[in-house]
Amino acid sequence: MSAVIHYILDLGAGIFLPIIMITLGLLIGMKAKKAITAGLTLGIAFVGMNVILGFMFGSISPAANAFVKSTGIQLNAIDVGWSPWAAVAWAWPYALAMFPLQIVINIAMLALGWTDCLNVDMWNVWGKILTAVIVSAVTGSLVLAFLVAAIQVVFELKSADITQKQTYEITKIPGIACSHPMALTAAVLLPFNKLLDLIPGIGKTKIDAAKLKQKIGIFGENSTMGFIVGSLIAGFGGYDVKGILTTGIQVATALVLFPMVAKLFMQALSPIADAMSELMKKRFKGRKFYIGLDWPFLAGQSEIWVTAIVLVPVELVLAIVLAKLGLSSTLPLGSIINICLAVPLLIITGGDLIRMIIIGIMATPLYLIVSSQFSPLMTDLAKKVGTIDIPKNQLLAYFGIESPDFRWAMAHGANIINGDILGLVVLIGYLALFVWYYKHMKKVDAEIDKKNGVV
Repeated sequence: MSAVIHYILDLGAGIFLPIIMITLGLLIGMKAKKAITAGLTLGIAFVGMNVILGFMFGSISPAANAFVKSTGIQLNAIDVGWSPWAAVAWAWPYALAMFPLQIVINIAMLALGWTDCLNVDMWNVWGKILTAVIVSAVTGSLVLAFLVAAIQVVFELKSADITQKQTYEITKIPGIACSHPMALTAAVLLPFNKLLDLIPGIGKTKIDAAKLKQKIGIFGENSTMGFIVGSLIAGFGGYDVKGILTTGIQVATALVLFPMVAKLFMQALSPIADAMSELMKKRFKGRKFYIGLDWPFLAGQSEIWVTAIVLVPVELVLAIVLAKLGLSSTLPLGSIINICLAVPLLIITGGDLIRMIIIGIMATPLYLIVSSQFSPLMTDLAKKVGTIDIPKNQLLAYFGIESPDFRWAMAHGANIINGDILGLVVLIGYLALFVWYYKHMKKVDAEIDKKNGVV
């Protein structure tokens, strides 16, 4: 069974998710042709998005690395991105137990009416496993590891519930919600967003990519913004003229292609969402259900990419500053395009580009500090499972760690069994913020319903 599951997972999200969606489509009554077409289109959308992501990362990461070399800074925890940590998670002896845990909790919550989200994103089960691995390493308790992983499943479903209408307003893709753990960080970003309400010129003025385009003309085009930002990063890295222009055009290409590929998500998901809606109307009158998915269906929003790319030099500068203050040792590299921050920023601000950039600057230290604190622990875990070849005296980090606030608070809060008082205080603080965030998003839902004439 373990070999079969690992084989399927090794196929990647581009194959694994279409299998899930085709199966789901057939189960909810879609015709075979329609279900297969929708599933294959979803796979194409995921692969297409990953191709563009890889292309853009291949442009930005070397330029960022060159910037680091040109400054001569010494940061000993190298950010290797998400893939190696997924390998570490799957190597955990109890990893496969996370599948039934997520499925049982989801079904129970649906049956009890505690959620309206059917989370089919089984690919990202590894995120719950990674949380459990971290909790187990911090506390030494397997029971607490699974308890915190179960709590994460619940939080992901509730997060999907309270952001579904907001994500629909942004994407116009019906019946879909983001059940990825990165969205949990929105609870910590809310106070920053509220603070900006008090600043004249920002408080009541929303500027998304479309409005920016209207205000500054050609400089608001994805192609122009991508070219300028890409060229600047390459310039900071000390590239020659050819290198600067090449990086600029590569980043511009990625930003232009993202919305094109994103249309495939709508094309794939709309028929499945409609079929699910019809089925639920017949079986459960008065209830609306939707499908929980990984974040890439949001990837067509230009605000995500403009924010993530603009933050690249900010991350490097903050890495230097925090290193000098002794607060961080992480060199952002593998996940320097920090989607795990850009996506919750999109959700909490409703796609307000100016707010996303400002809050992103303020929140970036959270990722640097948490990744640095987890670095020795995670490097030790990687050595134990042997999934990564690690040079002697080298530390590895995960700068773009999903929901660093949730994971740190839960791991150290659970560590109260070993006397971690600070961890418990931070956990209580995070839970209070999440309750505030939950109530805030309920108000946002009500405003969206009022705007759309929904009673």
